[in-house]
Amino acid sequence: MAFFLRSRSSSSGVARRRGTPKLGALVRAAIFLSAAILSLPQSAVAVSNVQDAPLLDYAVHINRTPQQPWPGYGVYLGSGYVLTAAHVTSPFVAAKPVVVIDGKQFPARLVREGSFKGVDLTLMAIDQAQLPLRLRMRRMPLCITPPTPGEYVVVAIPEGTARSRVLPPSALPANVRNRFGTAIGDVATTGNSGSGVFDAYQQCLLGIISRKISVRMSRPGVPVRQFDIAKYFVPAADIKAFLPPGVTF
Repeated sequence: MAFFLRSRSSSSGVARRRGTPKLGALVRAAIFLSAAILSLPQSAVAVSNVQDAPLLDYAVHINRTPQQPWPGYGVYLGSGYVLTAAHVTSPFVAAKPVVVIDGKQFPARLVREGSFKGVDLTLMAIDQAQLPLRLRMRRMPLCITPPTPGEYVVVAIPEGTARSRVLPPSALPANVRNRFGTAIGDVATTGNSGSGVFDAYQQCLLGIISRKISVRMSRPGVPVRQFDIAKYFVPAADIKAFLPPGVTF
C-alpha cells in the first residue's frame, strides 16, 4: 500500500522551517506515501489543550477481527455513523470490524467503502441505542470552509489530542500536492489513519487522516534516510461527496 514518485523540486515554506532537508542538494530523492498506521509515540497521547477535550467524545478505535497489532482510529459522526480511512478496515471488512467506545465493542455494519488508491474513506454504522447516553444526541458537523494554510487544527484519538497546523501547498513536493494537497505537519505527535482532523476553534470536522508523506534521500556513500514531512487528510468536501444520499452532517 505504497508507491514512489520522483521529484526534482525542493520542499519549502513551513516544511523547511520544521527541519525538512533541501531536496536540491541531494543526488536522489523519492517521495514516499504510505498508510499512516504506525503506533503513536507516548508524547502524542496527552490532551494538549483543555478546550480540545470535548473532541475526545468523537474519537474511537476501529478493530478488525481478529484484532490487528496496530491501533485503528475513526470518528463518531452521530446517528450511529462512524467514519474512518478505508485501509483501516479493508481488505478485511468481511472479518467484521468493530468500533470501540469507552472500552466497549460495537459490531459495525458497512455502509460505504472507498479504497486506499481512490477515496480513502469507509463509512460504518453501529447500533445507536447501545451507545453511551452522552453520545446519542451528539453530532459532528463537517466544516464548510476549506482549510487554509497556517490555521490551527486538532487531531483527536481516544488517548488524547494534539494540535498542528495546515501546511501550504508549497510545503509539499510538486508532484503530489495536486492530489494530496490537504496536509498537516507535526507528523510524530498527531494521530494516524482514520483520526479526525478538527478545526481548532469551530470544532467541526476538517478531514480524516489517510497517509504520511515522506521523503527518502541518499548521497553517494551515505545511507538512505527517510524524513516524514506531512500527513495528508481527506478533506471535508470529499467526505461530503462520499456520504450516501440522505446521510448529512
